[in-house]
Amino acid sequence: MLRLQFDDWGEPPARKIAAAVEVIHRGGVAAYPTDSVFALGCAIEARDAIERIHRIKGMKKSQRLALICPDLSSASRYGQFSQTAFRLAQRVFPGPYTLVVPATREVPRTLTDNKRRTVGIRVTSNAIAQALVVALGRPLLTTSAARDGGEPCRDADEIIETFGDAVDVVIDSSATNELPSTIIEIDGDDITVIREGQGPIDGLF
Repeated sequence: MLRLQFDDWGEPPARKIAAAVEVIHRGGVAAYPTDSVFALGCAIEARDAIERIHRIKGMKKSQRLALICPDLSSASRYGQFSQTAFRLAQRVFPGPYTLVVPATREVPRTLTDNKRRTVGIRVTSNAIAQALVVALGRPLLTTSAARDGGEPCRDADEIIETFGDAVDVVIDSSATNELPSTIIEIDGDDITVIREGQGPIDGLF
């Protein structure tokens, strides 16, 4: 396991970001902070890593990972944003929200709900997670760093205690918030709050 220490100020060091991204490029599983809680993630095409994340979290096969994209423009390659969804995305991104929208053909079928072909998309305001996805050059698959039904991890020590060597690279930074992202599904003009978490919903719609 590679553990990379990041300071709490300034831009994330490019050398350490590159080291973490190299592990992800090779199909590794990364643990990193977001603007909600710590997350586990991997590259979009890394099937073995996706299976490992499901296994170490105790996730059901029907549970899907979300995508972290660097901005709304790139997110539109992977999600179909209705006018309602686009307006909402402009309000909440970047931030601690996951928007569930219809998936485009760019998203592998193995990453979507087989019945509905939807995908969860995030644009995070966390500088480290943002730097990772920009350097990666493609979406970063993401899910809260928690065993199924358990409390999410908030720092590197909790990650190592919970998952051990099942994670290939750990970003050691300041503790994150306690709540996972707020999940909102948009189907045309219909908006449904799936999970209320770190992102407030008062006044959003």
